[in-house]
Amino acid sequence: MAGLVSTVHEIPDDVRKALEAISVPTYVLDGDGVVRWINPAAERIVGDVRGRLITSVVAPEERLRTRKHFMRKIAGTEKVTDTEVVVLDAHGSRVRVEISSVPFTEDHRIVGVFGQVVEVAEAAVDAPPPHLTPRQAEVLRLLQRGASTAQIAGELQVSKETVRNHIRHLLQALGVHTRLEAVAATSR
Repeated sequence: MAGLVSTVHEIPDDVRKALEAISVPTYVLDGDGVVRWINPAAERIVGDVRGRLITSVVAPEERLRTRKHFMRKIAGTEKVTDTEVVVLDAHGSRVRVEISSVPFTEDHRIVGVFGQVVEVAEAAVDAPPPHLTPRQAEVLRLLQRGASTAQIAGELQVSKETVRNHIRHLLQALGVHTRLEAVAATSR
C-alpha cells in the first residue's frame, strides 16, 4: 500500500497533471481496495472518496460483484474489467457508470487497480426493491440490460443452472412469472 501511494506521487508531474486535467473520470485503488487517487472529473461524480474502500462508493447490490472483480485483478486472474456499475454520487444518489479497469503494477507485482469511467448515465438509477438479496438485484440489473442466461452466467461466473435458480427466486420475490414481467414490474 505504501508503495502505491508513493508511486502515485512519483508519477512524472506532466503525466499527473494530464491525468488530473483530462475530462475522463479516473481513479487508482491500492492493493486493499482503498481509493488512493481520483482526478477532478471523478470527484465531480462521487465526491472526494480518497481513503475509502471502493465498495463504499458503489451501490449496496454492487458491492459483492465489485469486490470479486477487484480480488481477481489483485490475484492476477482478471486483466481487464469493462462493466456497468451503479455508484453513489456525492449526495448519495445512484448513478450508472461504465468502467474500464486494469491491474496497477510496480516492479512486476500487482499493487492496485487503475480505472476510468467510460460513460456516465444521465438519469439517476432507481434502487432495486429493498426486499431483494444483493444477488437477486444483480440478476435483475442484468435482465434489465437484456442479458441472456448464458451472458448472466458469464458475468457472474456461475453455471447456467445456478442462473436459472437465481432467476426463479427473483421471480418469486417479485411475485411475477416471466423475466419480462420482472423487468416491467421494477421499471415503474
